[in-house]
This record gives sequence, structure tokens and C-alpha cells, in this order.
Amino acid sequence: MLFRHGDVLIQAIQTLPAVAQPRPGNALAYGEVTGHSHRIREVQHTQLYTAGDELYLALSAPSTLIHEEHATIPLPAGFYKVWMQREYTPRGIVRVVD
Repeated sequence: MLFRHGDVLIQAIQTLPAVAQPRPGNALAYGEVTGHSHRIREVQHTQLYTAGDELYLALSAPSTLIHEEHATIPLPAGFYKVWMQREYTPRGIVRVVD
């Protein structure tokens, strides 16, 4: 199952990587231009993890992905891998700036 929320892509996965380390907060991404963030409303059900440069999300109960400029997206409880959209430019492949 895939979810797209602006420049953030979220994929349901079976389990977290064994090397995943907890990370504080509930924001999946911050807008460099607007200062807005893609975040989980229900902080009490949210745990973020990193494994190298990869970001993962664990939700202990159904939750809601929110952002000031996008519609909300309900997410079932479970584990997710999170990506930031990238684009090709003459400089190379870069992360999309929101």
C-alpha cells in the first residue's frame, strides 16, 4: 500500500529493519520554503526511526497524516518506509523543495 502526500511517499512494510534507531518527533518532512511540515497528528501513536539515511514510521493505532497545504490522509496502524520526492535537474538528482 502506497500513500503520496505532496512531496512525501509512504509505503506500508511488514517490519522495521533490525538496525532502525528511534528518532524523536512526529514530522516526516519540513518545507524549506514554507516552513510547513508533513506530520502525524496523533503524536501519542507515533514513533519515527532511522536506518542510515532511510526514514521509517511506526503507528501503534490508526492515525492521520497532516500538512497545511494538503488534504489529510488516514493511515492504518503499522510500519511504513518514508521517501522524499526527488527530481532530475542539470545538476543531478535532487530532493524536491516544498
